[in-house]
Amino acid sequence: MSPTIKCGALLLAIASVTTALAADSANDTTSFRTEWGQPDLQGVWNFSSEIPFERPAQYGDREFLTAEEIAEIQARLAAEAADGSVVDADPDLAERGAPSTDERFVYGYDHFWYEMASIADTVRTSQIIYPTDGRMPAVLEGAPRGVSGFLEDAPGTRPVRTGSGGIGKDGPEDRGLPERCIVGMNELPPYRPSRYNNNLQIVQSKDTVVIISEMIHNARMIPLVDQPLLPDYIEQWTGDSRGYWDGDALVVETRNFSFYTASLGGIGTGKEKVLTERFTRTAFDAVEYEWTLEDPATFADKITAVLPMAKVAGQLYEYACQEGNYGLMNILRGAREEEKRAGD
Repeated sequence: MSPTIKCGALLLAIASVTTALAADSANDTTSFRTEWGQPDLQGVWNFSSEIPFERPAQYGDREFLTAEEIAEIQARLAAEAADGSVVDADPDLAERGAPSTDERFVYGYDHFWYEMASIADTVRTSQIIYPTDGRMPAVLEGAPRGVSGFLEDAPGTRPVRTGSGGIGKDGPEDRGLPERCIVGMNELPPYRPSRYNNNLQIVQSKDTVVIISEMIHNARMIPLVDQPLLPDYIEQWTGDSRGYWDGDALVVETRNFSFYTASLGGIGTGKEKVLTERFTRTAFDAVEYEWTLEDPATFADKITAVLPMAKVAGQLYEYACQEGNYGLMNILRGAREEEKRAGD
């Protein structure tokens, strides 16, 4: 059993107890107001989730798990937590020497480092709620698809829209955006859980909302006042956003995403993507995040998804992207050395 599952079960158990104890006061969202009378979304929020992005076929058009299914999951997690209360050391691994070159990806990031367990409620059958079957719509013919290569470079051409890895080592442009420390794996809106660092911080003033991503520490500046949109030819990594309040929900409309980013999940480009996000605080320790993506150049229909976010009693620290600071330089240096040796 992986340490991630064990830790995830413990976090879920703790979160469930905490939620139950605070139920009476936590659901009074009318008290969550800023000094300007706006809904208060400030704080650090975690969006790790075990809810599948697409709905397993067995659930059909059903959005939520039944009470019996939830009880079964809770029982399984409790059993896994009890089983994981004692971890025996592996003497063979403890005495193991440095891994060989062929093993470097096996002993790089193991499951200990992955952050996959949710600390929010996970009662949905999928994050996608439209299309109603909870599945991605058809991808239009000709829409580019990102490629990713770790152990071996993947076939492809520039620009590289990979999450990580790359298509070659002739230059930094052959590597993925996270590897170059430009855009993190879970940093681009819409926010979707990645391997780790699924945290963001929201800071508000009367006229502006700032959303800071932990992964590669990007900050989205979202004005809440009338402000002209950027012209079409000016593209930004996280797009050009404008926000407004719809009752208790912060609505953020974003366009002008960079052509060098994917539309969603490595598919398409951000060129014609229009994203509408809704942030609604539903309790002291909960925000419901809903987004709708419309991209007529990539998908045959729009996509709407819902993801719960849980409040974190902590703060964000600097994300030191060593991949770009040291790793990328050494990747290119190593490739030049290999070429030199091959020419001898």
